[in-house]
Amino acid sequence: MASEVKCLSDLSAQTNISSSQVQYKRKPVRFSEKPEVQDEEAYIWIIEQTEEIFTNYEDYLHRMDFYKQPRFICDITGHSNLTFFEALDSERLNSFELEKAFPESLKEPVLRRAQFSTIPRIDKLVDETYEALKAEYYPGEVVSCLIDPNQDRVEGTVREKAKFMELWDGDLLVRPAHTTYYIQLRGSSTKDVNIDTKNISREKKNFTKQIIRAFLRNNLTREAWNGAPWLVKDDVAWRYRINTHVPAELRYQHKTAEKKAANQAQKKPESNGTTVTVASPKAQTKLPDLKPASIKSHKSKQQQLLGKAKQGGTVHLQNGSAPPTNGHVQPHHSQPAKGQQFIHFHTSAGPSTGLAPLAAKTLTIKPPAPPPPVIRYPIDDLDVEPKRDGAQRPALKYLSHETPLDTPRTKRDPNGLQLVSVGLLLETWDTLNVYCEVFKLDSFTFDDYVEALSYTSLQIESELVVEVHCAILKVLVDAESDGGDINITLPDQEEEEEEDEDDESAQPSTVPTPTPEPEESKPVGRRTRSSLAKSEIEDAKRSRSHSSEVVIHRAAAMLGDYSWTDRLRKRDFKDGGWEGIIVGLLYQLSSMPLHKEACETILAKLAPIDLEPNLDTAKSCYASLDVNTRAQILQIICMLTVGTKAIRNYMEECSEEMTVFRKQKIEFQRTRKATIEELRQLDDQRKILLPENSPPSPKPEVDTNGDTTMTGMEAESKSAISTGDDEMEIDEGEPTNGRSLRRATDRAADRKRKREEEREKKEKAEAAAKIPKLSSQFKKVLREIDKKKEKIKECEDEVAIIDGDLREADCPRTRCLGKDRFWNRYYWFERNGMPFAGMPQSSTAEAEYANGCLWVQGPDTMEREGFIEVSEHDHAVYRKQWKLTVPERKKLEEGPNGVFTAHQWGYIDEPEALAKLIAWLDIRGSRELKLRKEICLQEAQIIERMKKRKEYLAIRPKTETEEPSARVSTRKKQYTEPPVFRFSSWRNTTAVEELGHLHSEQPRARKPNKKSATATVEERETRSIKGKAKPLGRQGTRYKWG
Repeated sequence: MASEVKCLSDLSAQTNISSSQVQYKRKPVRFSEKPEVQDEEAYIWIIEQTEEIFTNYEDYLHRMDFYKQPRFICDITGHSNLTFFEALDSERLNSFELEKAFPESLKEPVLRRAQFSTIPRIDKLVDETYEALKAEYYPGEVVSCLIDPNQDRVEGTVREKAKFMELWDGDLLVRPAHTTYYIQLRGSSTKDVNIDTKNISREKKNFTKQIIRAFLRNNLTREAWNGAPWLVKDDVAWRYRINTHVPAELRYQHKTAEKKAANQAQKKPESNGTTVTVASPKAQTKLPDLKPASIKSHKSKQQQLLGKAKQGGTVHLQNGSAPPTNGHVQPHHSQPAKGQQFIHFHTSAGPSTGLAPLAAKTLTIKPPAPPPPVIRYPIDDLDVEPKRDGAQRPALKYLSHETPLDTPRTKRDPNGLQLVSVGLLLETWDTLNVYCEVFKLDSFTFDDYVEALSYTSLQIESELVVEVHCAILKVLVDAESDGGDINITLPDQEEEEEEDEDDESAQPSTVPTPTPEPEESKPVGRRTRSSLAKSEIEDAKRSRSHSSEVVIHRAAAMLGDYSWTDRLRKRDFKDGGWEGIIVGLLYQLSSMPLHKEACETILAKLAPIDLEPNLDTAKSCYASLDVNTRAQILQIICMLTVGTKAIRNYMEECSEEMTVFRKQKIEFQRTRKATIEELRQLDDQRKILLPENSPPSPKPEVDTNGDTTMTGMEAESKSAISTGDDEMEIDEGEPTNGRSLRRATDRAADRKRKREEEREKKEKAEAAAKIPKLSSQFKKVLREIDKKKEKIKECEDEVAIIDGDLREADCPRTRCLGKDRFWNRYYWFERNGMPFAGMPQSSTAEAEYANGCLWVQGPDTMEREGFIEVSEHDHAVYRKQWKLTVPERKKLEEGPNGVFTAHQWGYIDEPEALAKLIAWLDIRGSRELKLRKEICLQEAQIIERMKKRKEYLAIRPKTETEEPSARVSTRKKQYTEPPVFRFSSWRNTTAVEELGHLHSEQPRARKPNKKSATATVEERETRSIKGKAKPLGRQGTRYKWG
């Protein structure tokens, strides 16, 4: 009994499996062992679901991160991609339901049959259990009985079961084996009924393969080695008194011992004419004594033994040469050193040799070095061996005036585009184009966007810049007609000012005799009528901050009594209105620590201290802002719109559309799969009918003398002979010295052409006569095949369109293509959230591209400090392995043009550079393998948009009203045409169509057009989601849905 307990403890120690069987990589999860806590006051961390205890918080966090990964499998249902806790809850719930549904009377027989079974797959175990027990019934089980063939079946409960063996009288079968059941019928007070197996059946839903499989998976365990038996869980085995002592032949130690013995038997050395003792650390094998061979074979025998000894041993020869002919080789046993293998020969010199014994010679042969471990790719990219062939990533281009390699001494244009602003421009452009339907804006290219923000002029306003700002501001605050609600969270600046003013007004009432100190502290000279509001706001600001900060802007005075929210509610954007709204918004955001520094810097440029605080100042100052400041303003207000209700509702609508698209895609895929199966069946019918409807193979004509004649060659020869005869006749008919006929040759050619046409017609008629007519059934099959092929093509086209709609509706976040070995991120912004060529109804849709570049962003701070700019020790370790550090490898493989931080961006806009990038990526690395796969999937579209961008930038921009220039007099002054930019052709047609006016204009009431309203309703009805109909996507009317 002690040995049994020991075996059970060893088995439980090896498996270390709890009652739950959550699977990780198809193996049960092993829980960590409970540590010994000696200090009672020490902190411990417990995971309640698994009852694991940790004395280190890092270990606890690491374990919780492991449990929260969606990589676990529920052992009962087989559901995957679950966290550990989700899989555990699923197992507990389904285990309770399964135990309740499975018949109690069948649990013990099923478990006893499965105990110690060595069937590797559970499917075969389920099949065997089902076949063995489907005709067996056990006491306590509810069955259906047929007592009288003329009556219906009745239910009853099995009380007893009796098995009878077969009886034989010599070769004569007296009684076959059978089983008798004593069943108590329900609702009957009579005695038990004796019924045979043939008249009993159980309800099918209580005993199916699916239920047996779930029951076995819930109550059985199995170790992770080949040939391991199935074992019933300890608590279940104890409940049903099932033996848990594993037989010796089924244990892991016994299996390994058998394998070792089999391997040693295969490696048993052979001998011919000698007795050899091979000493090794594992075992000794003794070969039989044989007679010595002839003299000629001694040399080869010695070479054979030396060759065997080279596998890892030492050979000792007492005589220093081969054994003599009349000598006998005797075995000699010695203790070999650890790790060596000896072959010893003791010989004695015979009288015929005349040689004295020589000193022993030792030949030591070192075993070969083990081969290096096999590397299983893909691995981490920086662990891949660097390439020394000089291949570098294609050079990156920079949109900004400065580059990542610039030093503080490098002189650049201070008003030029900075490297940090590129990310802000990309972020705002992507937001405006993805949510252009919310902002009611026409889509625009990135090049037009950058050019418009870089354009500074006091005379001409850019419609693109004005409409973008006004559209964003209108999302932040609703119009007065819509309630005028503020859709963002702002600091309560106005309430604080009112409270301070109330405190100041209440202060004289508490003091009986007012003192002149407040009047002296305020400068009298500034109490003018024009600056009264400004001084009051400044005093309130100083009283709130209790600090002596220097005022660097006059934003508070620019607002006055007309707040920016009231102006925005009334949509008062004209004559510097939207610039003043931005000043008020930034001024209110400046009280937040997150935006304080950026807003103060911008306000110093929009409301300078040395200019009058009015809307004209705001308008002129904004017109002279550089592109970096404008990008910063747009980034701040764009981020405010992300939390608005309009953007959230748009995201929810897109999510619902994606759900509908996925369902439609599944339907088309199912239809395509079924159609392919039907096409396969039709093709089989076509092959069956093909021999009857195919023309017979041509047979060569055989003459009586055995020669084979080809009909085509015979006809050609005959035509040649006839042509020759005609020519001869013509030649003979011509007089020698007379006048020649002008059209004689032409008439001969006409006759020849007519004969050839008649011959071709005759051959076609003969060939048509030989071809059998197609049967109606064969024609019908061919027509059905063509229809099925067209249907398959239609399904594939619909799936491709739905994939495009799914890509465009995926708008919550910009998806990255991947990362390279140095953690640089690669973006193609057209990948999701927008059409490849922009909105089809946009005013600049003829450009046929949106961004047209593959952008590269540098690594973030954590990745740079954790993998590239590591400690000196890590640099030394990496240098020892690859002869260079990670920064040196980055410079070697990326070349001079690179990005080093997340604020630095570069781009690739040439198809040749894209091809070089794909060739530069190493698929042995895990990150670059995924990146290369994504780039190759989008390669065709990327190249096409790059070409369209190049064509668009090469075209000279034209204005809408460009006409032949009239004659202008230049006698007194020099005439210069105004510059024309590409962004000037952009018009916000979306706002005009939906609102009736631009965002920057005041809303005006207009009567709705009945025709357009009716057309819109009809279009919505036709494109509504009904059955297989598709909703109207962002691709417009480019596709016909049928």
